Amino acid sequence: MEVEPVEHSPVRAIRRAWLAQRWHDLTFLHWAVPPERVAPLLPAGTRPDTLDGLTYVGLIGFRMVGLGLGRGPGVPYFGTFWETNVRLYSVDGAGRRAVVFRSLDASRLVPVLVAQISLRLPYKWSAMRLERSGDTLTYRCRRRWPGPAGATSAMTVRVGAPIPDPTPLEHFLTARWGLHTRAYGATRHLPNWHPRWPLHRAELLHLDDELVTAAGLPAPDGPPVSVLHSPGVPVVFGGPTRVP
Repeated sequence: MEVEPVEHSPVRAIRRAWLAQRWHDLTFLHWAVPPERVAPLLPAGTRPDTLDGLTYVGLIGFRMVGLGLGRGPGVPYFGTFWETNVRLYSVDGAGRRAVVFRSLDASRLVPVLVAQISLRLPYKWSAMRLERSGDTLTYRCRRRWPGPAGATSAMTVRVGAPIPDPTPLEHFLTARWGLHTRAYGATRHLPNWHPRWPLHRAELLHLDDELVTAAGLPAPDGPPVSVLHSPGVPVVFGGPTRVP
């Protein structure tokens, strides 16, 4: 199997948009893990994607803005919400690199229910907010439903200078042009497109997180190996296709 290269900018065009949205105020925390520790958690037909023999667990907080069908306008009220996700890195039998979400906490119940039913994505309804003080951001999340109810996350970062030339690891963790999910007896791949990430260095000032372990992953055994921030990008998703 030939695995596609890590492309800094998308190479697969989305011919027919399925969903459109914008991602704002993203913070990415990542920990390295041996691939065998997370392989059982990935959908059938995929395996951990690795860089220099390691794969990664990501904790990402951001604001979803203007979620809507096709390339049309975003759904009022329900299409804008806060989100925190826990994700892994995958590659399928066609060599497509993607992410696998172990949990996606969101602050609007209706999108949670739609995503659970349509694609079996592990969305959770949570109370969330972002506190901003100059270049310092604090993301807070408390899960409401489904369980484990009461799982929380609080992370504070200081945003630094732009990154003109991201490292191979920084590209590996952020330049992802699809997701894998297991839905209705088959593994599906959803492609996405967005401009190249505008990335910034960031410093982690505080982290108190229960979402990683609530997602069935081992507790991080140290500080994250990568802390990044992005002001955001517009995003388009294509429709799901079956993974061979």
